[in-house]
Amino acid sequence: MASLSLSHASHRLFTPSLFSSFPATRMFKNPAFNSRFTTQSFSRKSSALLSSNYKTRIACMSSATSPAGKDDQKLSGQNEKVVKFSSWIDYLPKEIQPYAKLARVEKPIGTWLLIWPFAWSAMLAASPGSLPDFKTLALFACAAPLLRGAACTINDILDRDFDRMVERTKLRPIASGAVRPFQGLCFFAFQLLLSHGILLQLTNYSTIYETSFIFLISTYPLMKRLTYWAQAYLGLTFNWGALFGWYAINGSLQPSIVFPLYMSGIFWTLVYDTIYAHQDKEDDIKVGVKSTALKFGDSSKEWTTGFAIACIGSLALSGYNAAIGWPYYVFLAAASGQLAWQIGTANLSSPADCSRKFVSNKWFGALIFGGILLGRVFP
Repeated sequence: MASLSLSHASHRLFTPSLFSSFPATRMFKNPAFNSRFTTQSFSRKSSALLSSNYKTRIACMSSATSPAGKDDQKLSGQNEKVVKFSSWIDYLPKEIQPYAKLARVEKPIGTWLLIWPFAWSAMLAASPGSLPDFKTLALFACAAPLLRGAACTINDILDRDFDRMVERTKLRPIASGAVRPFQGLCFFAFQLLLSHGILLQLTNYSTIYETSFIFLISTYPLMKRLTYWAQAYLGLTFNWGALFGWYAINGSLQPSIVFPLYMSGIFWTLVYDTIYAHQDKEDDIKVGVKSTALKFGDSSKEWTTGFAIACIGSLALSGYNAAIGWPYYVFLAAASGQLAWQIGTANLSSPADCSRKFVSNKWFGALIFGGILLGRVFP
């Protein structure tokens, strides 16, 4: 709507749900005519300006913080749909857009969660007093978006029937029909082929680690049908880099360091993905999908607190066995606070807040990475 008529604008501007904190008799002045607007007409330019300001006001309002009642909040929620912001994917060629959405390229948090365990492990593998092998880190950073995209693709292929019944996922490319399952499989193979070419450049490449990861990402979607502990299986999958990172640097494993590190990642995943799973718990019950969010229910915060303690304890043990310097433990304390903030403030009944807490885990990973880096440089 390019502009608003005077009567429509006046009605909207004095709606109690938007300005319930102001007196009902407060008047607004028309900047174009420098007079009170109640019955006067507007020029096209003034009306367009009012429309723009009104839409901006609507976009900035939050029904969660408004003092309005439920009916007004419902009205406000409807008005918030007036302003829609496009994703950068919408500027890609039309033929590419469904595949970019299928790989979740507009949501990089999954890539960060895949990169961090590998980066922690590769950093720990560096010699005390020296910098890490940045070539190895860069190569995996290039492969990670492809690996994560492949994981999302196979997940959407196997879950397409469930996704159609879940509000949050029903518009995914395969569920909506924008990409056919066979096309999705071809895209899955294409991403794995590209990532394979990158991983081959590692100093110590291992076919076993790569094929194991492909097996894990391909079977994870099935776990949601079989067990409430699907998040634990996701932990085994997304933290595989905790083993691979050390091997990529040294060509072998040191169990006393990498196994506690791997376990810390699994516990970490149980924290962030349990919170994430609370977004879909009502739909999951309807379609028969299992998760730790459903298993723990109202006790989710107690369970995730236990997992967070186990995560930090495992990270401390791994650092101790690696004889890492004191800066690591300073950053580990900060990371503990970040996890405590997530769990303590998470509103498990709010999908939006669960999503925000999930995305914040990139900072947890960054804190651990920074601690290992400084702990190695300053042993």
